[in-house]
Order: sequence, then C-alpha cells, then structure tokens
Amino acid sequence: MSEECCAPPPPASSDDADSVRVRPPWWRDPALIPSVTSGIFLAAGTVAEVTGAEAIAVWVLGASLLAGAWTFVPGAIRALVRGRLGVGLLMTIAAVGAVLLGHVGEAAALAFLFSLAETLEDRAMDRAREGLRALLTLIPATARVSRSTGDVTIPAAEVRIGDVLTIGAGERVATDGIVISGHSSVDTSAVTGESIPVDVAPGDTVPAGAINGSGTLRIDATHDGRDNSLTQIVALVEGAQARKGQRARIADRIARPLVPAVLIVAALVALFGVIIGDPQTWTERALVVLVAASPCALAIAVPVTVISAIGAASRFGVVITSGVAFEQMGAIRTVAFDKTGTLTRNEPVVVEVVTASGVTREDVVSYAAALETASSHPLAAAIVAAATAIPAATHVSEQPGLGVSGRVEGRAVRVGNTRWLESGALAGDGEAMAASGQTVVAVDIDGSPAGLIGIRDELRPEAAEAVRMLGAQGIRTIMLTGDNPRTAHAIAREAGIDEVRAEQSPADKADAIDGFRSDAPTAMVGDGINDAPALASATVGIAMGVSGAAVAVESADVTFTGHDLRLLPLALAHARRGRRIMTANIALALLIIAALFPLALFGVLGLAAVVLVHEVAEVVVILNGVRAARRPASLRRIDAAPASAEPNGNRLLPRV
Repeated sequence: MSEECCAPPPPASSDDADSVRVRPPWWRDPALIPSVTSGIFLAAGTVAEVTGAEAIAVWVLGASLLAGAWTFVPGAIRALVRGRLGVGLLMTIAAVGAVLLGHVGEAAALAFLFSLAETLEDRAMDRAREGLRALLTLIPATARVSRSTGDVTIPAAEVRIGDVLTIGAGERVATDGIVISGHSSVDTSAVTGESIPVDVAPGDTVPAGAINGSGTLRIDATHDGRDNSLTQIVALVEGAQARKGQRARIADRIARPLVPAVLIVAALVALFGVIIGDPQTWTERALVVLVAASPCALAIAVPVTVISAIGAASRFGVVITSGVAFEQMGAIRTVAFDKTGTLTRNEPVVVEVVTASGVTREDVVSYAAALETASSHPLAAAIVAAATAIPAATHVSEQPGLGVSGRVEGRAVRVGNTRWLESGALAGDGEAMAASGQTVVAVDIDGSPAGLIGIRDELRPEAAEAVRMLGAQGIRTIMLTGDNPRTAHAIAREAGIDEVRAEQSPADKADAIDGFRSDAPTAMVGDGINDAPALASATVGIAMGVSGAAVAVESADVTFTGHDLRLLPLALAHARRGRRIMTANIALALLIIAALFPLALFGVLGLAAVVLVHEVAEVVVILNGVRAARRPASLRRIDAAPASAEPNGNRLLPRV
C-alpha cells in the first residue's frame, strides 16, 4: 500500500513479461484477508456487545482493530519517519485516540472500513493497469532464430537487431521485424487494434506480439527482444501518470497541505475542550474531525481515472504519453491534419487514363511502364503497378526533371510531365485531371500525344467519415500541407474539410498551429519529419505511428498504433468523458469534506458515522474513476463497418 496520501503505487518495471501481475478474483485475493478478518471480528464483537458479553466484546473488537490496522498503520509510521504525512497517519491517530477514550468498537469500525477502502482502491488501480500490462504477455517466452548450424530456440528477451526469426503457423512474433521470406496473414488486433488479419509478404513490417496465420515467415528483427513496440507502449503509458494533468495538480495542491492542516485543526479543537473544561467531549470531536477532513478520496480522484482511461485507449490503438496530454485531449476544439500519409495513404496510384483516338488504354499504360520499370520515382511505381503487361524497352534515357524516353516494340516513346510533352487535343482533359488533384503524366508515341495518365495519392477510405465524426462533435477541421493548392483543395473537398492552407513549410505549419491554439485548444495530426515542429507546437500532437517518421512520433503526445483515422474522434470523445469523470470526482471529494467537517466539529455525527460516509464516498470515487476504462461504444460500430474497396480491387480491411 502506498505511504503517500492515498496516491497510487508506482508502476512496476516492464522489462519482462514475467513481471506482469494479475490480481485474482476478489474472493481469492489474499490482500482482502485482513479486511475480511476485521469485518468478521467486528460483526462478532457487535453481537457480543448487544447480548451483554462486554468482556468478550472488548477482546473481539480489539482483534478486529488489529486486523484492520495492520493494513495501514505500519505504512503510516514508515512515512512519518521519512517526514511524510498521509491519510493513514490521520486514521492511526483517530484509532489510537478512540481506544484511549474507551471507544474500542468505533476504532475497530474505522480500521475495518478504511482497510477495506484501501484494498478496494489497490484493486481498482491494479485493474486499471492490468489490461495495459497484459500486452507484455503477448511476447512469447522463446523465439526460433536462424544460425549457421540451423534454427535454435532462445529466450525472446535475448533476440537482437539483425537476428532472423522463423515464425511458424499460429506462433507469436517475439519482436518487431521485416518479412524477408514467406507469405502469410498476421493478427495484430491486440497491438494495433486492427480487427481482421493483414496479409504480409517480403518487405512488410510485423509488430511484436502479432500472431502468424497459416504460412511460415522469416523475419529480420529490427528491435531487440526487450525493446520493441509492445514494451515501448507499456513504458510510455505507465510513465503517463507521472506527468500529471491540470486536474491532477489541482487535486494534489488541495490534498497535500490538507493533511497537516487537519492535524492542526484537530489539535485546536482538542485544546478548546481543555480551555472550556470539557476535554473528553472535544477530544472525541477532534478525532472525528481528523477523519471527516481526510483528503483520501480527493487524492485518488484523478489518478484512478487517468490510469483507467489511458490504459483503455492503449487497448484500442491510441497511446497517450502523459496525463497532461489526456486532459488536454478532452478540451480540443480544432484539429489540423497533414495531407500526405495522414489523410492520404502516401501510396500514389493510377486513377484515370485518357487516350487519343486510335490508342488503347493498355498501350498507353504498358508503354509507359516499360520505360518506368527501372525508375525509383513514386509515380513510376504507380504506373508499373497499373500495367497488366510490360514489354521490353531499349535505348532508355532520363531527362532530369522532365521524364524518360526510349524505344518499345520498335516505336519511339516518351513519358513525362506536361511541361515537356504537349497534350494536343487532350489538353482539356489534362486540366480537368489536374483540377481533381491528379498529377498528370503525358505519353507520346512516335512524336504524337498518345494519352494522359492521372496519378494521385488517394484519400484514406475512412478519412471522410472521421472528419464527419469530428464535425458532429463541434470540432473545427483544417488541412495543412506542403502540396500545391489545387491538389490540396481537391483532397480537402473529398474529405469534407473546408479550410485549407497549402504550400506550407514546416515553419509555416508550426506558425499556423500557434495561431489556431491562441483561439482554441488545437491538435495536430501528422506523420512526417516536416510535421514535427507543428506536432510539438500543438496543444496535443498526434502521430500516425505505424508509418510515421521517428522524429514525428517523438514530437507527439499521442501515437496511433493502427491506421484508422476514425480512432481520432473516438479518442477525443474518450478523453472528454474522462475529464468529466475527473471533474465529478474532485467535486464529490470536496463536497464530502465540506459537508462532514461542520457535522463532525459540532458533534452531529460520531466517529463511526463519519468513517462510514467517508469511506463509502471513497469507494464511489474509485468506481466512478474505473468507468473511464470502458471501451467506447462507437468502436463496436467501426468493428462492424464493411470493408472499403482499394483502387486496385483488393479489399481494404477495417483498421480498428
């Protein structure tokens, strides 16, 4: 149990999956034994008192007091020796004083209720952490690693960068890596939140903890067994509670000085009794005041909510790195999006082909692909992917900044931008394609315009729905991009974003975020190196962590481990709900203290009644905070949403 003022215990080390501790069901939890024992003795002692067996009652109630006090008195004494004052000290003084005044039954009731409340608090905090820390159990105990003599099995923690892992059907991946051979599907639902297995092939990344499907994979480890995406998620989230938000600081600022203040007030109440000649009555009231003004519910009001909510968010693919970020997420009123790789896939594809009279689509695409096969340009890859057949090309030469030329099947072919190649009768089509946000590539065969190929980085299929969900929450959406205005506005129209700022440098993006933030709390969503300044400037920086640049992820306060942009409005709604719960908890804790203090001071309520009300209030605060761990109901609707179609005809799996 914590020696601080009802503060949660520090997070355990996440170095190894073996460190995960899962609390047993309450009926088998040994931590409840002292409280249960105290309660049994208390009930028996009360019966003895009622039946007139006073001597037996005193001994039985004394046993109840000792059993309950065992859970908090030693910790209170240790804290006092180190110069820390906590609620346990207030309860210890109150119990000792009650015994000295002959109220053994009330002291036993205090010890029982306080020990029970503390044990339930510990269970609540553990429950809030268990879902997150259970991620570590997804890492297998061993891994098969290829050596010169063959595959050997080693502890997963000993896997090093560069090791080649063999992953059989149904096995878990020990650490992050890149597939170097084999084809299969992997279930990453526990890591990224993607509900349907994802097909992987050589060159694809696979996260630690993913479950392999029916094929055998060989994976090149990109992280050590002890330092991978899973362990990093756990470390980030466990460290989040240490960086407390505004409400946590408010609660701490009130609770920390309240303990010595309560001791002073109680001493003054007892002194008043000595002055007026009635020390017994006023000493009893002083003990009741100690309990009535205890800030335990106030101190636990925020931490249990923050840990519950952050842990829940990590399980649906949103890693929140601090309590501050969590609270600020709940206040966001403006969201600014980067375009490439955030709203779009960052995978250019051929979306339209226009041909001259007498020329087929297949000829235009296949001739262009023949010249572009050897090019590393992203647009070249899109053209090659769109071709059904690629003939051989000869005499291929590149014109830097313009395009490429060569001979295909005996014909002179040129492929390049419209500044280099005339579009002829297709000029109007080229203008329309450019207006819709496409990059236009012209194809010339034997000196005549043969066709135009429109290539575009397509909008993510869920982006428009995510923007609509944000709008329904009253959140303003903006696009910030370095792309040209025409392409930016075309993509923005499809996404449903009205406000666009194009041709933005990294510094421009950061300045824009500063301006938005001066009007309302602002989140920036991005994934590239050029987004890092804006992510750092925003009230909350949100990185698309799966494909995002490392510097972008490090600059962000929140990272998505999955792909689905619909997680953004869900995460913001989740944070707003958490803020409401925290506010309600703080208000309830303060209300209880404000109501009980005068009733205790003027003798309206006795020690047993005050203890009962106070500890019931603490349990209510804890249970209310644990509600923040509930899975957002909207996630179930996303899980059930049909898959969208990719431009190449493949199915795009739901990403949650």
